[in-house]
Amino acid sequence: MEKVLDNAFAKAENDNVSQWNEEKLGDLIEIKYGKDHKKLNNGNIPCFGSGGIMRYVDTQLYDEESILIPRKGSLNNIMYQNNPFWTVDTMFWSKIDKTKVFPKFLFYQLTLIDYTILNVGSAVPSLTVSVLNDIDVTLPPLPEQKAIATVLSSLDTKIDLLHRQNKTLEELAKTLFRQWFYENIEDCKFEKLGNYVNTIDNRGKTPPNKPEKTNFPLIEVNALKDETRLVDYSVIRKYVDEEIFEGWFRAHPKKYDTLFSTVGSIAEVSMFLLEIGSIAQNVVAFSPINGMSPFYLYEVLCFYQRDIKEFDIGSVQPSIKVSHLMDYEIPIPIDLTKIEKFDQIILGNCNKMELNYKEIKNLEKLRDTLLPKLMSGEVRVKQ
Repeated sequence: MEKVLDNAFAKAENDNVSQWNEEKLGDLIEIKYGKDHKKLNNGNIPCFGSGGIMRYVDTQLYDEESILIPRKGSLNNIMYQNNPFWTVDTMFWSKIDKTKVFPKFLFYQLTLIDYTILNVGSAVPSLTVSVLNDIDVTLPPLPEQKAIATVLSSLDTKIDLLHRQNKTLEELAKTLFRQWFYENIEDCKFEKLGNYVNTIDNRGKTPPNKPEKTNFPLIEVNALKDETRLVDYSVIRKYVDEEIFEGWFRAHPKKYDTLFSTVGSIAEVSMFLLEIGSIAQNVVAFSPINGMSPFYLYEVLCFYQRDIKEFDIGSVQPSIKVSHLMDYEIPIPIDLTKIEKFDQIILGNCNKMELNYKEIKNLEKLRDTLLPKLMSGEVRVKQ
């Protein structure tokens, strides 16, 4: 991908960049208000709030290209839509003047703005139409806008494909577990979870942390909520330095250990596949012992998640006591060769997911490096 893109770029020429025009956003788009969704029936049309998709409804608000801009809440969560959609009152949508601007180009340019600086709210972050209309937008000629958007879109398309591949691999593992083990539960014996795991537990140990990124992210509960078994490092906001990482924690998880949340959003499950970082005190790690497969362990905890949540002993907020969980009985196949075959398949899936994740990060880095350079004219697209 990088080699193909290298051939697409040229050095910027100052005289060409001077042909770019500056426009007000209000001259390029008509900003519209979202509407209440509560009376709409369920359907297959996405309904957006400022945090993302809220539900799917049966009615569209608009069906052409549009840029969605938060009115309240997560102000930097700009979205592009090219399919029918609905937005609620916390999310603006827009009609775009395509004679002046290529919609996808405008979307990418608007993602460079920090909208929190434009916040006019007090208790709740907010934007207004007048504030947004006054934003300055620099535009190259339409053909170059399209060329720039095409380059950036090709990267996003590849990233999306890799995410979908990982989701498919995850769904395959769950289907295989259900067919091989749950649907043949009579071929299993039930034994206590505690017989098959060692627990890595840093509860009561709150390390000194910092918001600046280091090589040692602190994995908290919100990072266990990805659609796949991969830890979602994009939501992590706390990091430790190497000295704290090496000396503060009781222990660190090992590759393929299962991560499990015990406080707050309880029974969230992930796998320590990438071997990056350590766990915060509301997350424990389970290392398989006594012949337990790490992949089977992960699937068991996912499959019986609803049952496990019944161990909640919290009052102010949900909480699970690990010692109670150790008494939970899980199915263990009598024929262990089934687990061995399951391991072989899922190990291959996990290896592919790991490679996909690394490629996603490389492509995101490339896109995020190119984006401001293309938008400023520092790097030009050959046409």
